[in-house]
Amino acid sequence: MKKFVFTILVVGLIGIIVWMLLAKYSNKPTTETSHQILVERIEAMGKLELVKYKLSDVVEHKTISTFLPDASVLLIVKADAVGCIDLTKLNPDNIVVQGDSVSLQLPRPEICYIKIDHAGSRVYDTKMAFFREAALVDEAFKSAERQVEKEVAKSDILLQTKNNAMHVFRPLLEGLGFKRINLTFE
Repeated sequence: MKKFVFTILVVGLIGIIVWMLLAKYSNKPTTETSHQILVERIEAMGKLELVKYKLSDVVEHKTISTFLPDASVLLIVKADAVGCIDLTKLNPDNIVVQGDSVSLQLPRPEICYIKIDHAGSRVYDTKMAFFREAALVDEAFKSAERQVEKEVAKSDILLQTKNNAMHVFRPLLEGLGFKRINLTFE
């Protein structure tokens, strides 16, 4: 009986050593990735970005189900909103020069873009999500994007864009030699 137990222990020990060596020195899967990047379109840009708001949104998103437990996710979403003036809308009729005075009618300020910063955003907690986690997080990000758009629309970003345009164009026109400057917006 002792020989049998001893033999089992030796065989088991040898098996464990062989398994560890195989695990350590066996071929591990490698990954290969190839990219084929094509330029689809080149566009002329004329938007002068004048202000950037950096926003954070703490989102708790729940999916309430009658059969499964309620699933929830908690995340902090970072976003950028940029106010600009589209200078491609500027035409010669918007500029009036008389001696040392200039009147410049700039296009109306607009929100260039609102972009979620996925690299800066973080998922902090998921509860009872199981196989629904990816869809739940995706829904939460979409909800955050809609909420950020609403908040930006209510903010003073367009007023700040106007003020910054004044601070950019006034010194530029003074540097060109104009003494009297009249800046307006459409």
